[in-house]
Amino acid sequence: MGLLDRKVVIVTGGGNGIGRAYCLGIAREGGIPVAADIDGAAAESVAREIAANGGQALAVQTDVADLPSCQSMAEATLQSFGQIDGLVNNAAVFMSVPVTRSGFQDIGEDEWDRVMAVNVKGLWLCSRAVAPAMQERRQGSIVNIASNMAYNGGAGMMHYVVSKAAVVGFTRVLARELGADNIRVNTLAPGSTASEPEPTAAALEDYERSAAKRILQRIEQPDDVVGTALYLLSELSAFVTGQSILVNGGANLH
Repeated sequence: MGLLDRKVVIVTGGGNGIGRAYCLGIAREGGIPVAADIDGAAAESVAREIAANGGQALAVQTDVADLPSCQSMAEATLQSFGQIDGLVNNAAVFMSVPVTRSGFQDIGEDEWDRVMAVNVKGLWLCSRAVAPAMQERRQGSIVNIASNMAYNGGAGMMHYVVSKAAVVGFTRVLARELGADNIRVNTLAPGSTASEPEPTAAALEDYERSAAKRILQRIEQPDDVVGTALYLLSELSAFVTGQSILVNGGANLH
Protein backbone atom coordinates (compact mmCIF):
# COMPACT_ATOMS: atom_id res chain seq x y z
CA MET A 1 0.00 0.00 0.00
CA GLY A 2 1.29 3.43 -0.95
CA LEU A 3 0.05 6.99 -0.85
CA LEU A 4 -1.46 6.61 -4.32
CA ASP A 5 -2.40 2.94 -4.35
CA ARG A 6 -4.12 2.21 -7.73
CA LYS A 7 -4.75 5.92 -8.41
CA VAL A 8 -4.39 6.86 -12.08
CA VAL A 9 -2.53 10.12 -12.57
CA ILE A 10 -1.81 11.87 -15.87
CA VAL A 11 1.48 13.79 -15.95
CA THR A 12 1.89 16.13 -18.91
CA GLY A 13 5.48 16.52 -19.99
CA GLY A 14 5.96 13.19 -18.24
CA GLY A 15 8.69 11.89 -20.52
CA ASN A 16 11.53 14.15 -19.45
CA GLY A 17 13.02 16.08 -16.54
CA ILE A 18 10.80 16.71 -13.53
CA GLY A 19 7.84 15.17 -15.34
CA ARG A 20 9.67 11.87 -15.51
CA ALA A 21 10.47 12.18 -11.79
CA TYR A 22 6.78 12.73 -11.02
CA CYS A 23 5.88 9.57 -12.96
CA LEU A 24 8.49 7.48 -11.15
CA GLY A 25 7.37 8.86 -7.78
CA ILE A 26 3.72 8.08 -8.50
CA ALA A 27 4.65 4.52 -9.44
CA ARG A 28 6.74 4.12 -6.26
CA GLU A 29 3.66 5.03 -4.23
CA GLY A 30 1.52 2.40 -5.91
CA GLY A 31 -0.10 4.71 -8.44
CA ILE A 32 -0.43 4.32 -12.19
CA PRO A 33 1.18 7.23 -14.03
CA VAL A 34 0.21 8.22 -17.56
CA ALA A 35 3.20 9.89 -19.18
CA ALA A 36 1.67 12.35 -21.64
CA ASP A 37 4.38 14.04 -23.68
CA ILE A 38 4.79 15.56 -27.12
CA ASP A 39 7.97 13.45 -27.21
CA GLY A 40 6.28 10.07 -27.58
CA ALA A 41 9.54 8.11 -27.47
CA ALA A 42 10.47 9.67 -24.12
CA ALA A 43 7.03 8.86 -22.71
CA GLU A 44 7.37 5.25 -23.87
CA SER A 45 10.80 5.04 -22.22
CA VAL A 46 9.34 6.12 -18.87
CA ALA A 47 6.49 3.60 -19.14
CA ARG A 48 8.96 0.79 -19.93
CA GLU A 49 11.17 1.76 -16.99
CA ILE A 50 8.21 1.62 -14.62
CA ALA A 51 7.03 -1.71 -16.03
CA ALA A 52 10.54 -3.15 -15.68
CA ASN A 53 10.36 -2.34 -11.97
CA GLY A 54 7.04 -4.11 -11.52
CA GLY A 55 4.75 -1.11 -11.89
CA GLN A 56 2.06 -0.16 -14.35
CA ALA A 57 2.09 2.88 -16.61
CA LEU A 58 0.84 4.23 -19.91
CA ALA A 59 2.54 6.46 -22.49
CA VAL A 60 0.45 8.81 -24.62
CA GLN A 61 1.91 11.20 -27.16
CA THR A 62 0.18 14.50 -26.41
CA ASP A 63 0.35 18.10 -27.56
CA VAL A 64 -1.16 20.03 -24.67
CA ALA A 65 -1.76 23.06 -26.88
CA ASP A 66 -4.17 21.06 -29.06
CA LEU A 67 -7.66 20.21 -27.72
CA PRO A 68 -8.22 17.01 -29.76
CA SER A 69 -4.83 15.74 -28.58
CA CYS A 70 -5.77 16.43 -24.95
CA GLN A 71 -9.12 14.71 -25.40
CA SER A 72 -7.35 11.69 -26.91
CA MET A 73 -5.06 11.65 -23.86
CA ALA A 74 -8.05 11.46 -21.52
CA GLU A 75 -9.83 8.87 -23.68
CA ALA A 76 -6.76 6.61 -23.87
CA THR A 77 -6.42 6.78 -20.09
CA LEU A 78 -10.07 5.89 -19.53
CA GLN A 79 -9.93 3.06 -22.06
CA SER A 80 -6.91 1.58 -20.30
CA PHE A 81 -7.87 2.09 -16.65
CA GLY A 82 -11.47 3.28 -16.46
CA GLN A 83 -10.71 6.26 -14.25
CA ILE A 84 -8.66 9.43 -13.84
CA ASP A 85 -7.76 10.33 -10.27
CA GLY A 86 -5.16 13.03 -10.79
CA LEU A 87 -3.61 15.41 -13.28
CA VAL A 88 -0.21 17.08 -13.01
CA ASN A 89 -0.14 19.98 -15.47
CA ASN A 90 3.63 19.99 -15.86
CA ALA A 91 4.29 20.43 -19.61
CA ALA A 92 5.94 23.78 -20.31
CA VAL A 93 8.20 25.61 -22.70
CA PHE A 94 11.39 26.37 -20.75
CA MET A 95 14.55 24.28 -20.44
CA SER A 96 13.89 21.35 -22.77
CA VAL A 97 12.20 23.72 -25.25
CA PRO A 98 14.49 26.77 -24.97
CA VAL A 99 13.15 30.30 -24.87
CA THR A 100 14.82 33.61 -25.56
CA ARG A 101 16.51 35.22 -22.58
CA SER A 102 16.35 38.90 -23.40
CA GLY A 103 14.46 42.08 -22.62
CA PHE A 104 10.73 42.14 -23.26
CA GLN A 105 11.17 44.29 -26.36
CA ASP A 106 13.28 41.61 -28.03
CA ILE A 107 10.93 38.65 -27.58
CA GLY A 108 9.39 37.56 -30.87
CA GLU A 109 5.60 37.50 -31.16
CA ASP A 110 5.59 33.87 -32.34
CA GLU A 111 7.71 32.81 -29.35
CA TRP A 112 5.45 34.70 -26.94
CA ASP A 113 2.40 32.96 -28.39
CA ARG A 114 4.07 29.53 -28.22
CA VAL A 115 4.96 29.96 -24.53
CA MET A 116 1.41 31.03 -23.69
CA ALA A 117 -0.11 28.23 -25.79
CA VAL A 118 1.77 25.52 -23.90
CA ASN A 119 2.23 27.03 -20.44
CA VAL A 120 -1.24 28.57 -20.01
CA LYS A 121 -3.65 27.33 -22.67
CA GLY A 122 -2.29 23.81 -22.16
CA LEU A 123 -3.45 23.79 -18.52
CA TRP A 124 -6.92 24.84 -19.58
CA LEU A 125 -7.22 22.26 -22.35
CA CYS A 126 -5.90 19.36 -20.26
CA SER A 127 -8.14 20.28 -17.32
CA ARG A 128 -11.14 20.49 -19.67
CA ALA A 129 -10.30 17.05 -21.02
CA VAL A 130 -10.03 15.25 -17.66
CA ALA A 131 -12.59 17.14 -15.55
CA PRO A 132 -15.69 15.21 -16.76
CA ALA A 133 -14.20 11.88 -15.65
CA MET A 134 -13.36 13.35 -12.25
CA GLN A 135 -16.78 15.00 -11.92
CA GLU A 136 -18.54 11.74 -12.71
CA ARG A 137 -16.81 10.06 -9.75
CA ARG A 138 -16.86 13.24 -7.60
CA GLN A 139 -13.20 13.07 -6.74
CA GLY A 140 -9.82 14.10 -8.08
CA SER A 141 -6.76 16.26 -7.65
CA ILE A 142 -5.21 18.65 -10.18
CA VAL A 143 -1.70 19.96 -9.53
CA ASN A 144 -0.63 22.89 -11.69
CA ILE A 145 3.11 23.49 -11.92
CA ALA A 146 4.11 27.15 -11.69
CA SER A 147 7.58 28.48 -10.85
CA ASN A 148 9.43 30.40 -8.19
CA MET A 149 9.87 33.05 -10.90
CA ALA A 150 6.16 33.86 -10.67
CA TYR A 151 6.86 35.25 -7.20
CA ASN A 152 10.22 36.98 -7.65
CA GLY A 153 10.07 38.00 -11.31
CA GLY A 154 12.94 37.10 -13.57
CA ALA A 155 14.43 39.76 -15.80
CA GLY A 156 14.96 38.64 -19.37
CA MET A 157 12.22 35.99 -19.47
CA MET A 158 9.00 37.98 -19.33
CA HIS A 159 6.94 35.53 -21.39
CA TYR A 160 7.88 32.58 -19.19
CA VAL A 161 7.39 34.49 -15.92
CA VAL A 162 4.02 35.88 -17.02
CA SER A 163 2.88 32.41 -18.07
CA LYS A 164 3.77 30.95 -14.68
CA ALA A 165 2.07 33.80 -12.82
CA ALA A 166 -1.04 32.97 -14.85
CA VAL A 167 -0.89 29.42 -13.48
CA VAL A 168 -1.57 30.75 -9.98
CA GLY A 169 -4.69 32.64 -11.08
CA PHE A 170 -5.87 29.68 -13.14
CA THR A 171 -5.56 27.42 -10.10
CA ARG A 172 -7.61 29.72 -7.88
CA VAL A 173 -10.48 29.99 -10.36
CA LEU A 174 -10.50 26.28 -11.19
CA ALA A 175 -10.46 25.35 -7.49
CA ARG A 176 -13.63 27.39 -6.97
CA GLU A 177 -15.34 26.01 -10.06
CA LEU A 178 -14.59 22.35 -9.30
CA GLY A 179 -14.83 22.43 -5.51
CA ALA A 180 -18.51 21.43 -5.47
CA ASP A 181 -17.47 18.23 -7.27
CA ASN A 182 -14.92 17.40 -4.55
CA ILE A 183 -12.06 18.03 -6.97
CA ARG A 184 -9.04 19.76 -5.48
CA VAL A 185 -6.82 22.12 -7.49
CA ASN A 186 -3.48 23.43 -6.22
CA THR A 187 -0.30 25.08 -7.47
CA LEU A 188 3.19 23.67 -6.94
CA ALA A 189 5.97 26.15 -7.67
CA PRO A 190 9.52 24.72 -7.83
CA GLY A 191 12.67 26.78 -7.89
CA SER A 192 15.42 26.34 -10.46
CA THR A 193 15.77 22.55 -10.55
CA ALA A 194 18.57 20.42 -11.98
CA SER A 195 16.25 18.36 -14.14
CA GLU A 196 18.25 17.93 -17.35
CA PRO A 197 20.35 14.74 -17.66
CA GLU A 198 23.30 16.66 -19.12
CA PRO A 199 22.88 20.34 -18.24
CA THR A 200 24.79 22.93 -20.21
CA ALA A 201 27.46 25.07 -18.58
CA ALA A 202 25.01 27.99 -18.56
CA ALA A 203 22.37 25.86 -16.82
CA LEU A 204 24.88 24.76 -14.18
CA GLU A 205 25.72 28.39 -13.51
CA ASP A 206 22.01 29.14 -13.08
CA TYR A 207 21.65 26.27 -10.61
CA GLU A 208 24.65 27.46 -8.60
CA ARG A 209 23.39 31.06 -8.50
CA SER A 210 19.97 29.87 -7.37
CA ALA A 211 21.50 27.68 -4.66
CA ALA A 212 23.42 30.64 -3.24
CA LYS A 213 20.15 32.59 -2.76
CA ARG A 214 18.40 29.85 -0.79
CA ILE A 215 18.18 29.27 2.93
CA LEU A 216 19.02 25.64 2.11
CA GLN A 217 22.10 26.38 0.06
CA ARG A 218 22.26 23.53 -2.43
CA ILE A 219 21.09 22.78 -5.94
CA GLU A 220 17.45 21.72 -6.11
CA GLN A 221 16.92 18.20 -7.48
CA PRO A 222 13.75 16.74 -9.06
CA ASP A 223 13.10 14.51 -6.04
CA ASP A 224 12.96 17.63 -3.85
CA VAL A 225 9.75 18.54 -5.68
CA VAL A 226 8.20 15.08 -6.10
CA GLY A 227 7.26 14.63 -2.43
CA THR A 228 5.08 17.74 -2.44
CA ALA A 229 3.37 16.62 -5.66
CA LEU A 230 2.62 13.22 -4.09
CA TYR A 231 1.18 14.96 -1.03
CA LEU A 232 -1.12 17.10 -3.18
CA LEU A 233 -2.26 14.08 -5.21
CA SER A 234 -2.92 11.93 -2.14
CA GLU A 235 -5.59 11.90 0.55
CA LEU A 236 -3.10 13.51 2.93
CA SER A 237 -4.17 16.82 1.35
CA ALA A 238 -7.90 15.98 1.24
CA PHE A 239 -8.85 19.43 2.61
CA VAL A 240 -6.30 21.49 0.68
CA THR A 241 -7.43 23.36 -2.43
CA GLY A 242 -6.76 26.66 -4.17
CA GLN A 243 -3.34 26.90 -2.54
CA SER A 244 0.17 27.60 -3.80
CA ILE A 245 3.11 25.70 -2.31
CA LEU A 246 6.61 26.95 -3.08
CA VAL A 247 9.35 24.30 -3.07
CA ASN A 248 12.50 26.34 -3.46
CA GLY A 249 14.71 25.78 -0.43
CA GLY A 250 13.69 29.12 1.04
CA ALA A 251 14.57 31.32 -1.92
CA ASN A 252 11.19 33.03 -1.40
CA LEU A 253 9.23 33.00 1.85
CA HIS A 254 5.57 32.92 0.86
